[in-house]
Parts: sequence; structure tokens; C-alpha cells
Amino acid sequence: MTTIGLIGAGNIGSTVAHLAVGAGYDVVLSNSRGPETLADLVDELGPRARAATAEEAARAGDLVVVTVPLKNVRDVPVEPLRGKVVIDTCNYYPQRDGQVAELDAESTTTSELVQSHLTGAKVVKGFNNIYFAFLRSLARPQGAPDRSVLAIAGDDADAKTQVTRFLDDTGYDTYDVGPLAEGWRFQRDTEAYAGLYVDGEVTSWPPQHARTVDAALLEEKLAAAKRYRDM
Repeated sequence: MTTIGLIGAGNIGSTVAHLAVGAGYDVVLSNSRGPETLADLVDELGPRARAATAEEAARAGDLVVVTVPLKNVRDVPVEPLRGKVVIDTCNYYPQRDGQVAELDAESTTTSELVQSHLTGAKVVKGFNNIYFAFLRSLARPQGAPDRSVLAIAGDDADAKTQVTRFLDDTGYDTYDVGPLAEGWRFQRDTEAYAGLYVDGEVTSWPPQHARTVDAALLEEKLAAAKRYRDM
């Protein structure tokens, strides 16, 4: 696995691109506004990066990160992602995405919706529950005592193994929460969401100080997660 395709190049997408390039991967970036709008980011990332269309990024990536607003998931190309591992970073914000009946009823999860669109792909939920600036600043090499852990969920064991390897290369240990259906445990507003990585009480956003999160703390917060209807 040498090339990471990115569909979406916002805060999380560009941060993942930085981490990937730093770990020796090539990256192919795309967004909804066209490759020419990514020239500055490509220059910043250096010779391992190039810009393309979403379909080109999907075809080029050995592993592909879909990091777009949930309302735009239906615009993600399906055919070039068949058979590929896809990391889904999406979160559901009704004020941005509009109301999604299945999510409001909690009869499914965001990543299961992404999987239902990307038929034939192997979707793994990840990178969705950490503030983008902390995603970059908390990355640590293997064996570092202050290395943090990130949660993933997915239905395909081999896909999760590939994502675990990528996270390891880019500075993080991995905690496997289980199938995509368990992804609700680290979705928006749960105990294991973005505030988990903030040092101190979250009184305003964006936060200023990150903290290391180990597997024991993440496991505790995942176990404490509550469905929206129970909050």
C-alpha cells in the first residue's frame, strides 16, 4: 500500500494527507471545487502529493479516505472504490446535513449509510472523533510512551488490519470497537467524541490543549456511550 486517495481535502483530509506524506505515502487529493483549487496544499505537501478529481483519487488510492460532509456522500463515486478499503470520517450534523430519518431514529449509523452507498467497498469508520489540529499534533512514533489511540469500526477484518497498519504508520495505536453498527459509540456528542482528546474541560471551541488518550481511557468512554434518545 503506497498511495492514499483522499475524497475531500478540508481540515481532516488535509491533516491526514500531511501525516501520510510524513510516513512516506504518496497522496492524491480531491475536493468538490476542482484540482486547481488544491495547488497551495499540494505545494505545501511536496512531491509526494498531487491533485485530481474525486474519481481519479478513488482509482489511484490503494486505500481511500472519504472525508466529506455527510450530505455529500452520495456524490462520492462508487465504481472506482469497489473492492477497496475506505476510511469514512463522516459525522452527522443535522443543521448542516439536513434531517436523515434513519439516523434520527438510530436504526442505522453514519458509516453504515456510507457503506450502503459504496457497494463493494470495505468501509472502516475512523478519524471522525478527534479535532483536526490534535490529530496532527498528537501523532507519535511507534513505542512512544505518550502515543494516543484512535477508534475504528468495520465489518471486514482484513480491511481493519490495513487501516490499523496505516494508523500505526501515521502515529497512532488502534482500538477496534467492532462492526460498523457499533460506530455510534464514538459519533457526535458521545463520551468518546472529540472532547475526549481535549486537556481540561471543554468550555469553548476550538480547544487549545490536547491530551494523550490511551486504550484504557478510550475503552472507558466507549463503554459509557449513550444513544441520543437516552441522553
